[in-house]
Amino acid sequence: MADTPAQPATENLHEDPVTGERISKTELKRRQKQRDNEKKKAEKAEKAASSAVVSRPKQKSAQEEEADLNPNQYFEIRSRAIKKILDVDQSKAYPHKFHENTRVADFLAQYAHLKKGETLPEVEVRVRVRIMAQRASGSALRFYTCRAGLLKKGEENSVQVMCQQQEATDKDSFIETHDVFRRGDIVGIVGFPGRTSPKNRADGELSIFAREVILLTPCLHQLPSEHFGLKDQEQRHRNKPLDLIMNEGVAKTLFIRAAVIRGVRRYLEDLDFLEVETPMMDKLAGGATAKPFVTHHNELGMDLFLRVAPELHLKKLIVGGLDRVFEIGKNFRNEGIDLTHNPEFTSCEFYMAGADYLDVLGMTEDMVSGIVKTVTGGYVTKYHTQDGQEFEVNWEKPWRRVDMITELEKATDEKFPASAELHTDEANEFLKRVLKKVNVECSPPQTNARMIDKLVGEFIEENAVNPTFIVGHPEVMSPLAKYHRDRPGLTERFEAFVCKKEIANAYTELNNPFEQRIRFEEQMRQKAQGDDEAQPVDEGFLRALELGLPPTGGWGMGIDRLVMFLADHYSIKEVLAFPFMKDVVEEKKPFAAEVVDIEPKPVEGIPHK
Repeated sequence: MADTPAQPATENLHEDPVTGERISKTELKRRQKQRDNEKKKAEKAEKAASSAVVSRPKQKSAQEEEADLNPNQYFEIRSRAIKKILDVDQSKAYPHKFHENTRVADFLAQYAHLKKGETLPEVEVRVRVRIMAQRASGSALRFYTCRAGLLKKGEENSVQVMCQQQEATDKDSFIETHDVFRRGDIVGIVGFPGRTSPKNRADGELSIFAREVILLTPCLHQLPSEHFGLKDQEQRHRNKPLDLIMNEGVAKTLFIRAAVIRGVRRYLEDLDFLEVETPMMDKLAGGATAKPFVTHHNELGMDLFLRVAPELHLKKLIVGGLDRVFEIGKNFRNEGIDLTHNPEFTSCEFYMAGADYLDVLGMTEDMVSGIVKTVTGGYVTKYHTQDGQEFEVNWEKPWRRVDMITELEKATDEKFPASAELHTDEANEFLKRVLKKVNVECSPPQTNARMIDKLVGEFIEENAVNPTFIVGHPEVMSPLAKYHRDRPGLTERFEAFVCKKEIANAYTELNNPFEQRIRFEEQMRQKAQGDDEAQPVDEGFLRALELGLPPTGGWGMGIDRLVMFLADHYSIKEVLAFPFMKDVVEEKKPFAAEVVDIEPKPVEGIPHK
């Protein structure tokens, strides 16, 4: 008989309180220990869960949320926010006046001596600025980087404004007040001077500690980001106010432009020249070889031309006995738009009885070099072309002189016809052959004057980096200049070039009415050949010459070109406050009144629809 397995003694078994099983004492201890460990882990996890802070995404501020909006969305939201302010009190968004007692430039100079942490609470500072950047440090501290308007070239106009709730005049509405402000807003600051004491700066930052910030004019549009700025040239030139707000160099160029015009005016007035104004519209467009703009006078039923140059009218004043006259103003030429040409541009022309082109040449050196010294502080400037080439230009007099025909003969290795024959058909064939030889193209009409001009542009102008006078122009190129007293067929004329571009043109004026009529008729012959820029016969000017024009030196200079070189801009658009831009089709954007549905207020005496 086989043995049966031994059974555990009943008295050695214990009941498991959880399962009800009867198990050995050793197994029961093992299970209890395991359950205790699991209970401790659960309690620990529960405790950790109850004390843990639920992690949530950081809530964005209103300004951070607005940064993600497109321009139209931002404009609509901002317009509605300002309308709510206006509904409560119109003066809260567009007050009539803010009293200022200093300018930012003066503030920075006057309190530059303040040491880190030093403040002057007893001094009240009131300035008007535009907010360019803002940041918050908690709810009770705001910082604004602000910029003031400019009055002078080179003045400092950027300042930090520090706003602490404890310093605010109205502490209770501090948060509400500052939550309204956005980049671009124009505000009035009332506060006191001081220098901050940040840990990361040894000297602190001179700031205005604001007691009050008043909204003077809100900016309804979203400014370009601080990081990327406004760099696109099309956008800049089409929106010049925004360009000025975002790019401080734009104002600097306009200050240089003003200084150049002021220098020209002062130089001529010191020589007893009289500044005059001549018509912008006339029945004929004369005084320069250029295609004019045409307009129409409805009442008189006649076409008129915008002036291409004031020359003929200014010389009529010389005939009348005003011996020295000048005009700084706009001219209009119906020509292409490129880096150095704009349909309207500013020039200065002067006429001086008793002078000839050599007198005027000396005045040009004297005037321009003096202006350069005044504007830049020296005679040497740098100019960068579109392709990045750098020119170092020395404007100090005397300037180099180049004889046109002599230089062209050297460049082409050809003997040109006698100067007196440069207007003939034979000279025309010769010039066509030379152009072909040197591989220079001249678009139709291939008149003698246009072909010579093309050769000059290729072989003389390209070498005129430092100021250079080109002299010895043929009569066929100069219908208003007097014949050369020593070289038949040439005129007493010069053109001044800098950085390969013309800046001035001058000559001894033709005062012989018989010769002037012949020159005009030659111009009409060129017009018949298809040259739209040729000048018409001006009978009114011829009658003035018949009264007697004394020996006279005449001069004209392009203001825009000179500013380009002194401000180091290769594009004329950069030196014009509002350059002409080609038309583009733009998506219609809402106006503020449309967004907030503002009803126009009736004006007394004017019917309201």
